[in-house]
Amino acid sequence: MLEEYLPILFHLGAAWLAGSLIGLERSYRGRPAGFRTHSLVCLASAMLMLVTTYQGQWIQGLLPEGSIRTDPTRMAQGIMTGIGFLGAGVIFKEGPTVRGLTTAASIWMTSALGILFGIGFLFPAIVVTLVTLATLSLFRFVESRMPSQYYAEHLLVFPIEAVLEESDVRRLVMEQNFNIKTMSYRLAERGSVFEYRMTLQTYDKRNLTRLAALLRDRQDVREFRLTPLVE
Repeated sequence: MLEEYLPILFHLGAAWLAGSLIGLERSYRGRPAGFRTHSLVCLASAMLMLVTTYQGQWIQGLLPEGSIRTDPTRMAQGIMTGIGFLGAGVIFKEGPTVRGLTTAASIWMTSALGILFGIGFLFPAIVVTLVTLATLSLFRFVESRMPSQYYAEHLLVFPIEAVLEESDVRRLVMEQNFNIKTMSYRLAERGSVFEYRMTLQTYDKRNLTRLAALLRDRQDVREFRLTPLVE
């Protein structure tokens, strides 16, 4: 009897360990879905796949032999469909910024790993676990060293009696090494202020700090806002 249950324990334990390792990386990054979420997702996926791979044991005696045939791949399809609801729950929009996409992808990957561990397909499961950990941790270091484009939403407000001309606004922003991708205009507060709204692009995050310091010291700027667009 023990020999019969050892493979089940091994598959469940391996799934729990893989999910926990991925979850630890997410917890270290301060993500809402961390250690417990990923370990439970992977373990649940493995458990559900064991239901189909060991169906001969629990269905025996309930129905006449050979009277029912099941397709284990349908369980996998159901798991991957259902996990989408959990993944969507960690994606949220904060102003112009969308966050949680990487965590949602890691939850989806963890569920897929649970399926592999559950059916005992260990070699690809172990390889993909290591690749996932490398992607989440090492690739962050690579991304930080790569030249990247950074975007920000910019709001610039002037009192109506001291509005800076658009050409001067563009020159002011571009002198701080920004490109203006879009620009819109708004007259607000019953005509007492004029707003420029822009989407900015740069290759150096530090330019945001420089632009903020410059605008902070200008007496004609009534209000400004710089919101980086990041995941």
